[in-house]
Amino acid sequence: MSDSSYLNSVIKQFEYYKSLGDKTFSQLSNDQLFWEYHDESNSIAIIVKHIIGNMLSRWTNFLTEDGEKEWRERDLEFVNTFSNKEDILIYWNKGWSCLFDAIRPLKKEDLEKIVYIRNHGHTVSEAINRQLCHYSYHIGQITFIGKMLLNKDWQSLSIAKNASKDYNSNKFSKEKTRKHFTEDL
Repeated sequence: MSDSSYLNSVIKQFEYYKSLGDKTFSQLSNDQLFWEYHDESNSIAIIVKHIIGNMLSRWTNFLTEDGEKEWRERDLEFVNTFSNKEDILIYWNKGWSCLFDAIRPLKKEDLEKIVYIRNHGHTVSEAINRQLCHYSYHIGQITFIGKMLLNKDWQSLSIAKNASKDYNSNKFSKEKTRKHFTEDL
């Protein structure tokens, strides 16, 4: 995979995971975003607060400062301060803007530069991969909680249950093509 292909791919992957969160939020009520299974679990609101706290820390001055900023208060990311869905979505979009503003201008020459997270050196591509995995992990939690809460009213974000055969039949009825999988969503 060429370096420009890598950068295009990770941008599309991040966009995809953001869209999964967006599509989950659109299905849930204000109260559902604050629901917790038990006292030791996190609500969707808290997971969002943590993801975005991480994004703001990691992607602010990405190439020039350690990704764990002195101003980040990670422990407070697990204390709810949101009052409604609108506040959550504003914060959600703020974090994603920070991430995309840092990644979109990158060039292939940047991929082997060293950046630090808690004084641990990473190539830019390693740091990107680290965060892509971290965010997909938590967005999976968000969608899982949403699916649990809505049960039969959940609108699938991927191939619906018992629909694989039809989905594959449709895909294999078309000519082979080279494109990112998110272009068909």
